[in-house]
Amino acid sequence: MVATKAPEDAYTAEPFVPGRGGLTALRRAAAECRGCPLHRDATQTVFGDGNKDARVMLVGEQPGDQEDRQGKPFVGPAGRLLDRALEEAGIDPSEAYVTNAVKHFKFTQAEPRKRRIHKAPSLREMTACGPWLAAELAVVEPELIVVLGATAGKALLGSSFRVTQVRGTVLEEEIHGRPERLVPTVHPSSVLRAEDREAAYRGLLSDLKVAAQVLA
Repeated sequence: MVATKAPEDAYTAEPFVPGRGGLTALRRAAAECRGCPLHRDATQTVFGDGNKDARVMLVGEQPGDQEDRQGKPFVGPAGRLLDRALEEAGIDPSEAYVTNAVKHFKFTQAEPRKRRIHKAPSLREMTACGPWLAAELAVVEPELIVVLGATAGKALLGSSFRVTQVRGTVLEEEIHGRPERLVPTVHPSSVLRAEDREAAYRGLLSDLKVAAQVLA
């Protein structure tokens, strides 16, 4: 008898992505995604959220602890900081669409009940989750993608991406078969970790102002 492989062994979400339907259909289908092993330990899938007609899509790395518990992206401290910076830059957070390159929380935990420590997803895990991001882009059709951090940049632009080299610039690339404009910046969680938090925040704000100018 030949043992059958589990769906997650294939490392692709493709079989789980519906061929038609809007964001509601995608979100419902993503809740059942078994396209990689990350679903095993995560509380739930954290799909994108926001305006389906958004002119700007913000793409982060993966859900954090609070996002994993609540089922929505950017609801923790980094999300609150991002909303503040967007408003200050002249972008209405309520009119944006926010999502992550990876839809399940990857973490390490020394023992049960201990704090869950964020762990960066691998390139294989990012690639596995790519079909969800492609589907979100196809439905929302944003005018601009704001890339939040190195992991999101690698998921969208390849493993050679370095956020420090291109942050605050306007890139034009083909992403999942669509011509896109992108403005990379740091992930807001890196601002919270920075030694000089005020300087790091000013850098994020400066990059987001470039994005606001593109949308003006």
